[in-house]
Amino acid sequence: MDPATRIRRAHTFDAIAELYDRGRREIPGHILDDLFAQAGLDPSSTRILEIGCGTGQATLPLARRGCQIVCVEMGANLAGIARRNLAGFPRVTVDTARFEDWHPAGLSFDIVFAATSWHWLDPQLRYAKAAQVLRPAGVLAFTAGGHVFPPGFDPFFAEIQNCYKAIGEARLEWPPPAPEEMPDAREEIEHSGYFEKPSVTRRIRVDEFTADEYVAMMSTASDHRLMQPAKREQLFAEMRRLIHARPGGRIRKHSLTILHLARKKG
Repeated sequence: MDPATRIRRAHTFDAIAELYDRGRREIPGHILDDLFAQAGLDPSSTRILEIGCGTGQATLPLARRGCQIVCVEMGANLAGIARRNLAGFPRVTVDTARFEDWHPAGLSFDIVFAATSWHWLDPQLRYAKAAQVLRPAGVLAFTAGGHVFPPGFDPFFAEIQNCYKAIGEARLEWPPPAPEEMPDAREEIEHSGYFEKPSVTRRIRVDEFTADEYVAMMSTASDHRLMQPAKREQLFAEMRRLIHARPGGRIRKHSLTILHLARKKG
């Protein structure tokens, strides 16, 4: 996306920080299992810089594993809730700053980690800044991915496309690409010149949502935050109608997480 859109969308989350805290779920534990196994590190002796922690969706599971964590979160409201959620973990601190402007005060890190936030960073600066704060041979790790539609996906997501079209907000190509066709960032990592041996791990998880849970989550999506309020409410009303009509009143959503790992050169 263009820089103006990227910055505008990245700032939407802080305005709805409490809603974000309620609507976003924790990172799956198997992603962190993959992270530490591939990095070859013991969580209890690992110092992590987490970029864009939100209200702690990845931070809390990392803290429970005993990591020492410095979080950098540009949203003051999000950072405040993260501090509240993480108050029981003295090895975790939360700084309010843009990662691009943040100063490490002499610290270096074993891992720089960004869970679903790497794409919000300035692409001209993010690799250089990550390399700057990592120790020699330290690990850059970030996740990408999103909603995917493998065979047998929930038909709700085909049905709701009619409402997106009706309000003039159709976004998905239909039928959407298969999960294995979703691009990764290995080439971009290599071209940065700061990291080597990039690896990618793909995992699909399935989450169930009630109507209220799904609308709460979609209420935190940056593109939906920028919709005209009347359009957004029409869309959410249709989501609720369709989900309430389902047996059991629940839907299943498939999400792909692409975990990228690479080591700092030298």
